[in-house]
Amino acid sequence: MKIAISGLGRMGMQIAEKLAKADHTVIAHNRSHDKVDIAVGYGATGTANKQEVVDLFTEDEQFVLWIMLPAAIIESELNEWLNIVPKGSIIIDGGNSDYRLTKRHAELVQSRGSQLMDIGTSGGIMGLKDGFCMMVGGDRQGFDVIEPALATLAQPSGGYHHFGPTGSGHYVKMVHNAIEYGMMESLAEGYRVLKEGPYKELDLAAAGNLWQNGSIVASGLNRLSAEALADNPSLGGIEGFVAESGEARWTLETAREYGIEMPSIQASFDVRLASQQGKTNFATKLLAAMRNKFGGHAINEEKDR
Repeated sequence: MKIAISGLGRMGMQIAEKLAKADHTVIAHNRSHDKVDIAVGYGATGTANKQEVVDLFTEDEQFVLWIMLPAAIIESELNEWLNIVPKGSIIIDGGNSDYRLTKRHAELVQSRGSQLMDIGTSGGIMGLKDGFCMMVGGDRQGFDVIEPALATLAQPSGGYHHFGPTGSGHYVKMVHNAIEYGMMESLAEGYRVLKEGPYKELDLAAAGNLWQNGSIVASGLNRLSAEALADNPSLGGIEGFVAESGEARWTLETAREYGIEMPSIQASFDVRLASQQGKTNFATKLLAAMRNKFGGHAINEEKDR
């Protein structure tokens, strides 16, 4: 299928590359020309101009645009695109947007004669090789149009599912990320106890690797923890600042609205906030290392805020 990808960051670039290499027709758009040049190198048609993206589709082709940008700028981006895209377009928000705003954005897009699909996308920097996990919300007809791209992006071991109306994809991804906070915190605390408990010379990476074989705590996050500890057993040079990107905060807000207690996720969220105020330790350093492993996030993010 033919699809435009706007936003060639860590995941947007991999989505464009995976589609282009599978013989989809990809229009790769980014404000910086250097990333556009990279996309052209693996077979995409590249441009830094929004109008040119639209012009590269003929009148009889369905205009499909996948925006892979931070939630903070998605509304302004939508407004810019809506000024130039033809009616009947499908616009995908593939970032980590607040589902409550996604529903509002869908009304805006619909009022301009097009439709918005929301795709909560997981897989991090491993998605190109392993396949992405995609949680989809929006009109079923729109889902049917974009499914060929999703099927490619899921290969070889990812997956996708259409969960229902607008916002449901971002909602499922939001809760996924909140769970991730709790799982990461539990692992980080456990490894800290191994590190600072009564046995001072334990091989933490060996423990993590062993747990990946037949243990019920085997997981992708544990594997990444073991890798991080093998690379840097003392986690030297890691300051322990851990960012929170919004999803756990929104999940906790929703839970309070519906009277749902979430003590574990609340505690993991509070640890991240405390780390940003300087309360760091071996566990928060491991959290930062994990985030770097799966998402390519800067290891010492407080320098990059």
